[in-house]
Amino acid sequence: TRCTAFFSYGLLWVINNVYLNYPKYLDAAQKGWNYLKNVALQKDGRVGYVQPIGEKAIPGQVVDSKSTANFGVGAFLLAACEYVRFLEKESNEDRAYWVDLLYKMAAPVLSNMAEGNLQKNMIVEVSPNWDGRNKGVTYMETFGRLMAGIAPWLSLPDDETDEGMKRKQLRDWALKSYRNAVDPESPDYLLWRGHGQALVDAAYIAESFLRGYDALWVPLDDTTKSRYIEEFSQLRRVDPPYTNWLLFSSTIEGLLAKAGAQYDEYRVNSAIRKVEEWYTGDGWYADGPEFAFDYYSSYVFHPMYLETLQALKDSKAYTRIHYSNYYNRALRRAQKYSIVLERLISPEGTFPVFGRSIPYRMATMQPLALMAWYEKLPAGLTNGQVRSALTAVMHRMFDDKENFNEGGFLTIGFAGRQPNIADWYTNNGSLYMTSLSFLPLGLPATHPFWTDAQQPWTSQKAWSGQPFPKDHHWGETEKFKDLF
Repeated sequence: TRCTAFFSYGLLWVINNVYLNYPKYLDAAQKGWNYLKNVALQKDGRVGYVQPIGEKAIPGQVVDSKSTANFGVGAFLLAACEYVRFLEKESNEDRAYWVDLLYKMAAPVLSNMAEGNLQKNMIVEVSPNWDGRNKGVTYMETFGRLMAGIAPWLSLPDDETDEGMKRKQLRDWALKSYRNAVDPESPDYLLWRGHGQALVDAAYIAESFLRGYDALWVPLDDTTKSRYIEEFSQLRRVDPPYTNWLLFSSTIEGLLAKAGAQYDEYRVNSAIRKVEEWYTGDGWYADGPEFAFDYYSSYVFHPMYLETLQALKDSKAYTRIHYSNYYNRALRRAQKYSIVLERLISPEGTFPVFGRSIPYRMATMQPLALMAWYEKLPAGLTNGQVRSALTAVMHRMFDDKENFNEGGFLTIGFAGRQPNIADWYTNNGSLYMTSLSFLPLGLPATHPFWTDAQQPWTSQKAWSGQPFPKDHHWGETEKFKDLF
């Protein structure tokens, strides 16, 4: 029983985490489970046929339906938990809600752009105090920011579920859209040149490739890849402001390095050094020399800093900076910040509205979603509570509110149509940053993030008199010298 249970658990675990093509291995796992359920499990609840513990077999030893031990029961329960995850993967209400909402957000963009019709059909909205720049920036903002959020989900393998069919359709549209984005002959060739804003949204396109490298970058044809490398490289003409924009440069250069193209080491390392100078503690970064009380630690700093460092690790770059050490330290900061974000979610599923760019909506929660997708949630945050908290916020923000216009594109606002809160640089393409909170969809439907029971999040526990973890300062002692 013990060995059968462990083998069944192991097979079901790798099936649930999409490491194996499950039709080939499911038969063996189900045979194991049938034995456990129909033979090993007794009517009195005992798990039988477990060999007693011992260094060697005992002559005359009998192993029968009454033979049990705690390690045999534990193995049985491991297998049972994984089998339940497998059986319930298509009936998860939270995941279905996330999928439907993201599909609603993405389909009008990608279905149009795949046919070269986005710039023709998108209903564009701009801030009431728009600064007068070319409204064509809207389309790159829409596409880049959407793809950065949806890339992990599109990277999952195909299956025949309703979700799988939606995902495959979006991926097919996305690959065509990527080609059109850099094809000068396409009506949806994006506004890569002539203005500085292109640096920002090209970084989100680069980020989408980093997040879905095998599914979205590798399948592109050589001509399209060459065009992207050319467009990314020519953006070195943009001198970024002394703010989070440095990370837009480093993210683009990080993708170029990962793809084996020529990259600018200085633009990467200088951004890293500045980000280190701007770290203020407890997970917060200042946006430049002066601290700004807003959510740019969510929108840009944590994700793009980690992704820059990971890309340089992946490229095996050897420079003055030890990218692995810096990455590990940045990851701990992101974990602390994710604790802060989770505690900002009220018992009712809201969070404080302050700072610039608040129409980015759910992008505020990006680092919390990122840690869940990375499977790096810190102690005190469980999969069930984070999923429950994020889902509650989505319901409060998107249900029964005017978040989409008559063409199916996002409206300017925070929870509905609220154009008065827009900044001078805001158009409704900017708002597709909200997709960045959907990163956990990149985890398979059988992952504990989706299958664990709903749990109260910290503010719910605190305001209902339940025990909850106390918070504390996360100091740093790591100091890294240049390698040479």
